[in-house]
Amino acid sequence: MDPRLERVRHITRRHFFQQSQAGLGAIALGAMLAKDAPAESTSAQPPNPLAPKKPHFAPKAKRVIYLHMTGSPPHLDLFDYKPELVKWDGKPCPDEFLKGKRFAFTTGVPKLLGTPRKFAQHGNGGVWMSDAIPNLHDVADEMCVIRSMNTDQFNHAPAELLLYTGSPRSGRPSMGAWATYGLGTENENLPGFVVLISSGVQPNGGSNSYGSGFLPSVFQGVQCRSKGDPVLYASDPAGMDRTVRRQSLDALRDLNEIQERELGHPETLTRIAQYELAFRMQASVPEVMDITREPQKIIDDYGAQPGASSFANNCLLARRLVEQGVRFVQLFDWGWDFHGTGAGEGLTDGLTKKCATMDKPVGALIKDLKSRGLLDETLIIWGGEFGRTPFREGRTAASQILGRDHFPDCYTMALAGGGVKGGIMYGESDDLGFSVARDKVHVHDLQATIMHLLGFDHERLTYRFQGRDYRLTDVHGHVVKDILA
Repeated sequence: MDPRLERVRHITRRHFFQQSQAGLGAIALGAMLAKDAPAESTSAQPPNPLAPKKPHFAPKAKRVIYLHMTGSPPHLDLFDYKPELVKWDGKPCPDEFLKGKRFAFTTGVPKLLGTPRKFAQHGNGGVWMSDAIPNLHDVADEMCVIRSMNTDQFNHAPAELLLYTGSPRSGRPSMGAWATYGLGTENENLPGFVVLISSGVQPNGGSNSYGSGFLPSVFQGVQCRSKGDPVLYASDPAGMDRTVRRQSLDALRDLNEIQERELGHPETLTRIAQYELAFRMQASVPEVMDITREPQKIIDDYGAQPGASSFANNCLLARRLVEQGVRFVQLFDWGWDFHGTGAGEGLTDGLTKKCATMDKPVGALIKDLKSRGLLDETLIIWGGEFGRTPFREGRTAASQILGRDHFPDCYTMALAGGGVKGGIMYGESDDLGFSVARDKVHVHDLQATIMHLLGFDHERLTYRFQGRDYRLTDVHGHVVKDILA
């Protein structure tokens, strides 16, 4: 329940009498007993909203690392091999696949596009992967590749918001905020939800993709940087030492506690918690964000460069953060919108170069977590906000550069660790990759499954706002039980 409504309920006369133990008689008894009771402080310490909490049942995963390829990678050139589509390469797309459909940049009759990449099966489970991701071949037996994902949105921002908040419109809490709201944090010196952004561009949904929506803002993602100050504005102001800073925060805390007792607004508790967390982070965050503390071999395995800002650095930082008790680490990496309108967006050299920045660190992350005994309790999620079309992008029909348009009907995501089966491919698309042929997984089903792995019944993890109970999965979602270990 919203803490504001809870407070209002308990200050009504009816609830006052109901909650006074046995009623008015209990009030009189309490008054007599109070004479002999020891003196207590009149001010109660407000609860810490980030205190650790128990989920509904024993979780398979204690933490999440979500690797979002912003723009959405071309799944048909990475994981979903379609030899039949290769046979029909260059042929006009049949009308049955176009009728009634909307595409971002394609009109008329486009030509089918078979993958230019080389595919092979890898690991004991025979997971199909292309030559664009050679390092992931080595961890195929740790991966659960879902080839039957489905979403309702075909443009970037709405699709990303639907994936992370359960709604294509701004204002709902993000997945990481829900997880932190439900679980709290294991390390009081670090945020429960950390966001790392590479390639210099914010996610398509902006800060809403990692915001707290109508949840108290203490649960929103804290953006950290792998270059420069890890967290902006957390350092002491010029001319203020730690002692004076502590005295200032103590005064602010006292004032906020007075306001919290009078008004009961959850954002007052948020202010108290965030001021205190920022003070503790000044010492803890620089240490955990310093990858030079890692052995050189580990740095080399990830392809990281201390002092730089890169996806590789962020993958290594993600491991360091979850190792220190951070619940949810969200990585956003821009540059996966492979329309083919430029050399960097092509499915040959462009995809090879972009995958080289992702493939090595993700493979290293999975291996590193496993070697430290953390993979079984750490859920890794990899993917974009939708898929790419089985035909050429309309604007590049006459170009030598191959690209694909946005496609919501069928795409691929991959999971590893954290209670999912490894070395499997779940679901199928049809022979040409236009629709789900078996075991459809909607984004709400993915959300429900992630919450389940964290120990939550997604229908019960709710927050009352504007007169109704909200949840991450809206009014949808089913746990995909067949992928659970």
